[in-house]
Amino acid sequence: MAGYAAATSLGNTFSKTWSAATEGRAGFRKVSRCDTTSRSNIVGEIPDWDPTTLSYVNAKEASIWNADYIFLTMEMCRQALIHAGLEMDSQTGPRTACLIGSALNGTDAYRVAMDNYVNRGPFKVSPYLLPNVCANLPSGKAGMLLGFTGPIFSPQGACASANHAIAMGARMIRDGDCDFVLAGGVETCIIPEIIQGFSNMLATIKVGPKDRAHANPHLASRPFSIDRKGFVLSEGAGVLLLAAEENIESLGLVKKAEVAGIGWTSDAKHFTRPNKTTIVHAIHDAIGDAEISTVDIGSINAHGTSTPTGDATEVECLREIFGKQLSSIPISANKSQVGHSLGASAAIEAALSIEAMSQSLLLPTVNHIPDPAFDDIDVVPNKIRRHCYEHVLSNSFGFGGTNCCIIFRGV
Repeated sequence: MAGYAAATSLGNTFSKTWSAATEGRAGFRKVSRCDTTSRSNIVGEIPDWDPTTLSYVNAKEASIWNADYIFLTMEMCRQALIHAGLEMDSQTGPRTACLIGSALNGTDAYRVAMDNYVNRGPFKVSPYLLPNVCANLPSGKAGMLLGFTGPIFSPQGACASANHAIAMGARMIRDGDCDFVLAGGVETCIIPEIIQGFSNMLATIKVGPKDRAHANPHLASRPFSIDRKGFVLSEGAGVLLLAAEENIESLGLVKKAEVAGIGWTSDAKHFTRPNKTTIVHAIHDAIGDAEISTVDIGSINAHGTSTPTGDATEVECLREIFGKQLSSIPISANKSQVGHSLGASAAIEAALSIEAMSQSLLLPTVNHIPDPAFDDIDVVPNKIRRHCYEHVLSNSFGFGGTNCCIIFRGV
């Protein structure tokens, strides 16, 4: 790992996100991106994000590419390369791949097309609609901007998409298919139908007058808290630059972490309810792939969505794997601060985890009120903490019963 970039509800760059995260802030507010009557109207929006201000986005480009995830991917890939200090040229460009996952892809562009079809007629549907909703298109546009010509595709693993991208990118480098991979996820999901859909399936929090987030939306996401009620839907993106060891050395890049272990499974049980058996299997596989033992895990970045069932099942899985040792392993839930960015979440959490490990810090699980059912775990409640460690386990699970767990090793 040589660099990363992120845009979240805490900031439109990784540095802004990191600064706000270390201050213990959360980035939620009532939706402003669209009009909705949903009671699940507290969301995470990227502040000060306006792609029309980017130097490479002119009026024509902005009109053609109306799926918001395209420009967001392009900009995060550009920032990740800058952060790593890697230039695309005749040597690096052909050896650079781009794998950006997304759960919902260009849903916003499809919404515009459908509105035009219904209200203005079939010939008002944009001829660019289909490219806008193609999952690999954001990576392709990033390549056009930045000059890489390696493989581009979008791993589709629902809310585990970005971890799948990181895992596949690491394996592609290991197998010699490429030397560099821009891997991560992107989600621009703040549209009425998506907000209402999650609300109707009882996945997102509904804030009533007696809820503590009613007067302060920042309190809406509270993983592992006794009053957790569902996740906060958030837009966001995260991109990590993976690089072969020899290229990091030869090009003078700075190694930030290693992808040490990968474990991935599917549930074969239910499309939304997690399967403890297969999640445990995925975590065990990641530990085995890293060739370490459970005692070597110094921190856990939880999937931690703030849903009653999801959080409880994740803790059950961790108890089975770590036993009594679990109480001594700090667990951070970044979604308490940035919300749930679906296919982008794992990449955002990976970047935050790696930065925290490199600085010997633990990011907090904010908005926390203890749940007696979890009295044996340390969720780093509410405040950042110093902690030295070499390995962090990052969990990610998604609809359809997909699980991908990665262990990052510090340097």
